[in-house]
Amino acid sequence: MSWLFGKKKSAEEMLKEYQKMLRKSQREIERERKKLQRQEKQIIREMKKSAKEGRNKICRIMAKDLVRTRAQVHKFYKMKAQLQAVGLKLQTLRSTQTMTKAMRGTARAMGAMNRSVNLPMMQKIMMQFEQQNELMEGKQEAMDDVLDDIFEDSDEEEETEEVYNKIFDELGLESLKKMENVPLEQQEEQKDQQQENLEQRLANLKNI
Repeated sequence: MSWLFGKKKSAEEMLKEYQKMLRKSQREIERERKKLQRQEKQIIREMKKSAKEGRNKICRIMAKDLVRTRAQVHKFYKMKAQLQAVGLKLQTLRSTQTMTKAMRGTARAMGAMNRSVNLPMMQKIMMQFEQQNELMEGKQEAMDDVLDDIFEDSDEEEETEEVYNKIFDELGLESLKKMENVPLEQQEEQKDQQQENLEQRLANLKNI
């Protein structure tokens, strides 16, 4: 905003500011991505624990949460890649005469704006822009929620089932997963049998 007080920034200064903003945005995105990845690992640990305890419904709910978390991580990767591409383009402009020409045109446009628009009018326009931008973001969020409700039961259910099955396969608990549709009394009998089998296997390992 220093240009409002009569100090004009050079093309080099403005470009440095843009690059600084991009680097800050990338750091924020990377921080959020790592946070989600830690959350992903925590969900997997909880899923394995629930699977061992035979809480299959809880495990299935967490599988859906895991699918959504991984989708968000992928989105952050994509956003970071886009910012890196923009940063590379700015760096290229900085080292060529193209940047000089672009900033010359920008300076002329800013000069014309300063001559034709007074400061109070500009502030009013900026306030209107912020209001409309917030309104647009609110509508976009509402639309995204509607679309999520429409499509959440399609690919998401398939991915949920895949993650759910993978957890049981990794733990060797296929028999527990199959007990979802088995009567409770029969489940208890099967669990006792599985416990006996597990103890027998451990005893065999000790004798090796």
